[in-house]
Amino acid sequence: MASAVRFVQKVSAAPGFARVAPYVFPALDRAVHRLTRGKVLLSAQLLPGVVLTSTGARSGLPRRTPLACMPEDGGRGWILVGSNFGRPGHPAWSHNLLAHPDAEISWKGRDIPVTARLLAGEERAAAWQAVLAFWPPYAAYQARVDREIRVFRLVRR
Repeated sequence: MASAVRFVQKVSAAPGFARVAPYVFPALDRAVHRLTRGKVLLSAQLLPGVVLTSTGARSGLPRRTPLACMPEDGGRGWILVGSNFGRPGHPAWSHNLLAHPDAEISWKGRDIPVTARLLAGEERAAAWQAVLAFWPPYAAYQARVDREIRVFRLVRR
């Protein structure tokens, strides 16, 4: 199993993955999540994941996005990383959370209201180190972009 995880980490850190993954994995995750009534998130078979329902920054409409996460405090908090698969721009969901920090996640089949906070300074640095230990390919994503990857902490409301 460890060798399979290392293989997936290596593949996910490759630039070619960043060109394909943003179009394939979220759509597949949303479809399976919907078909299983929130019980299955395919990407969560490798990494823990949530489906984030945020309010669109410009539209004001609900936006559902499947995301990898790093659970904290026994499932009382979550770290989300705005890596955008190592592509240049910040992901849309991160703009949404900046504009409307109150959101909802689907976590292990349960809908949980949360509040998001963008991390900065020492708090971000500590979370970033924990995230890199959790999923090393984030370092490759950061190395490919000029922007600082956004890191959010979500807590239950």
